[in-house]
Amino acid sequence: MVARHLAIYTGSFDPITLGHLDVLARSRGLFDEVVVAIGRNPNKEALFSFDERLALARALVSEMLASNPVGAQIRVEHYTGLTVDYAKSVGACAIVRGIRNITDLANECQLAITNRQVAAIETVFIVTGENFAYTSSSLIKQIAALGGSLDSLSSLVPPLVIEALRIKRGDRSNPLGRLVRDELVE
Repeated sequence: MVARHLAIYTGSFDPITLGHLDVLARSRGLFDEVVVAIGRNPNKEALFSFDERLALARALVSEMLASNPVGAQIRVEHYTGLTVDYAKSVGACAIVRGIRNITDLANECQLAITNRQVAAIETVFIVTGENFAYTSSSLIKQIAALGGSLDSLSSLVPPLVIEALRIKRGDRSNPLGRLVRDELVE
C-alpha cells in the first residue's frame, strides 16, 4: 500500500486572503490531502470568530474544489494548542507555510527548525505568487478599520471576504464597526 501524504496548512486566516488561497492551490499538487487548520494566535486579536473563519474557509475551499477538482482533497478544521500536537493528531507528514518575503522566511525558518527538533515534522515552504507578496490579513483589517474602500481590496481578498468585512463594519458591537464610527476615523 502506498503511503498517503497529508499536510496541514495552518494559520489564523483572519481573514483568509487570495494569498492564502494561492498557497493552498499550490500545495494541492504536492500532497494527497491538505487540512486547512485554523488556529488561535494568542498574539493577535481576532476580527472574525473561529466559526466565522471556518465558514469563510469552507465556502472558499468548496469553490476551489468545484472549479478545479484535480489535486489533493482539502478539508477545513480548527484547533487549539500547539501546531505540532495537532499535526501528529491528524497524521500529518508536513506543515505547509506560505512565504511572501525574506522576513517571512527568517521567521518561518526558526519555527520549522524548532518543529523538526521537538516533533520530527517537516515544514514545506511555498512562495506565494508575486501578486500577493505584500498581502497580509493584518493589512486587510487595518484598511477596513480605518475606513478604506473595501472594493479596493478585490485584488487581495475574495468577494466573500469583502462582504464579510462589510457586515463587520456595519456591526456596532464589533470592534471594526465601532472603530469606523469613531469621530477620529471619520
